[in-house]
Order: sequence, then C-alpha cells, then structure tokens
Amino acid sequence: MDPISQLAAELGHQLQTLNAQVTTAESCTGGGIAEAITRIAGSSAWFEAGFVTYSNQQKTRQLNVPPALFAQVGAVSREVVEAMVRGAQAQSSARFAVAVSGVAGPGGGSVDKPVGTVWLAWGVGSEVSTERRHFPGNRDEVRRQTVIAALEGLIRRTVREIKNQG
Repeated sequence: MDPISQLAAELGHQLQTLNAQVTTAESCTGGGIAEAITRIAGSSAWFEAGFVTYSNQQKTRQLNVPPALFAQVGAVSREVVEAMVRGAQAQSSARFAVAVSGVAGPGGGSVDKPVGTVWLAWGVGSEVSTERRHFPGNRDEVRRQTVIAALEGLIRRTVREIKNQG
C-alpha cells in the first residue's frame, strides 16, 4: 500500500474509533485528499463530503468564504482556509475537517507567496488550527505533499481526541 493510502486507512480507523466523520475543502489539491480517503473500502462510514472549490467564487458559494477576504489577504491565506474549514463543517456537519489553499505552480507565485506555499486548516468541532507550509518540487510534488500533510494533521487530531476520551 502506498504511503497516502496508508495514511488514509489510518485516518479511517481513528475516525471509526471515534464514530466521527470528516469533510474536506480543497483548492490546490483539486480533490486529492477526498480521493485518498475514498480509496479505502468502507470510507462511506467516516467520509461525509468533499468540496473542491478552485475558484474564489466557489469558495464563497459553497463554503461561505466572505468575498472581501480575497481582496484583503488573497485566496492563499490563513483567513481563507479558516473560513473554508468552517464552511465545510457547516455544510456537512462533520466533526473533523481539513481545508487547503496554495500555489502549486509552476506559475502563480509571488515574492510573498512563492510556488509551493500552502495554507492548511483543520477543524475539530469548534476549534480551528492553521499551518503555513512551503513544499519543494514541481506541481505534482507540491500537491502530493499537501495531501500527506492534510492527512497527517487529521490523524494527529483524531489521536488527540481518542486520548482525551480515554
């Protein structure tokens, strides 16, 4: 089993232990996180919904991201991924969520947000945490590393929830 499938299977096991569901809100990964999760047989028990909101308009329409944020901070920002993760949770009622927005390249980068810059947000209930990462490599490598980081972050949060319940 490849590393991404292994992570997705581990996430599924943790979510089943918690009897919880996850949702995804993706931009730069184009549904790659949801695809990884749904590779796993039985994932309908823990995967609620996946939102692929590549355009700003769809981030607003599907996830209720305030349009003013794009002008203020840009789509690749802490504020936007926080809004995306909250929107995904609201639309799906999933307890766990992840959102990603980044510059996968090869173009589109800037001095402030070079190619490889990705913002990730994780939601667990009402709590949201974010992380800014910079992944090296070409477009496929940036996207793959983002999927891995998203899944690893979800696993860390499910493990913490399991420990808190014990």
